[in-house]
Amino acid sequence: MRRFALLSLTACVILLLGFACGQTEHLQGKALYATHCSNCHLDEGQGLRQLIPPLAGSDYLRERPADVVRGIRHGMAGPMLVNGVTYDHPMPANVDLTDFQIVNIVNYINTAWGNQYDLVTVSEVRSWLSTE
Repeated sequence: MRRFALLSLTACVILLLGFACGQTEHLQGKALYATHCSNCHLDEGQGLRQLIPPLAGSDYLRERPADVVRGIRHGMAGPMLVNGVTYDHPMPANVDLTDFQIVNIVNYINTAWGNQYDLVTVSEVRSWLSTE
């Protein structure tokens, strides 16, 4: 009986780990987003009218990950087309964020609010930041 209980418990643990494998809420990215990004892009990534572009459902975010990474580190200025709307409000730089923090923010944004965009790696971020 004891052996059956141990085998059952082991099977349950394996099943739970299997379901959780590859799934994450990107909690560090979420916290960093709340600190560095949500003041402008808002809590649900909806942006602010025609002043601040949305991140939720953003074609720019999906199609230009290198520019997003560079924009987080160095800021952005000039007109930007997002989902057919032109935005021209400057975004401040976040020069104090590490490469790892940028990865966490981007991966949170890429999976939040219904976004299903590709995750980025530290290697990609470093490459994109070195080829400016």
